[in-house]
Amino acid sequence: MAPKRATAGASAGKRPGRPSTSGVKKPARSSDANVQAGDPVPHRKQRRYRPGTLALREIRKYQSSTDLLLRKLPFARVVREIALSVRPVDEGMRWQSQAILALQEAAEAFLVHLFEDTNLCAIHARRVTIMRRDIWLARRIRGLWGAGGQY
Repeated sequence: MAPKRATAGASAGKRPGRPSTSGVKKPARSSDANVQAGDPVPHRKQRRYRPGTLALREIRKYQSSTDLLLRKLPFARVVREIALSVRPVDEGMRWQSQAILALQEAAEAFLVHLFEDTNLCAIHARRVTIMRRDIWLARRIRGLWGAGGQY
């Protein structure tokens, strides 16, 4: 079949034989709710993923990366605050940045391992949501160092 050609009087953007509606406003339809005032192009409806899809994507993202998950500066402030509460005599205690980073690496490794054990406890209870009692159980099974003291 041969391709159709545009007629001489019709432009590429308009249909032939249709009157121009410039200057005439149409009443707003209910489907135009996504159009904001003064916005020439209507926004597309935001994509909705099924529950759990984005969570699995985040899990894959964080499992493939090796960067730290906690922000460095807030963690450093917490470390300094705890150090002052333990030993308030040394007001001007100084910290090497490598020392704080080593503490952060150890803290994040501890927390990740704790959450892995907590998730196993929740799965054992036939749940997918972790709860406080799962964390308690994981720390209790670990023993002295995992629990941070006696029970």
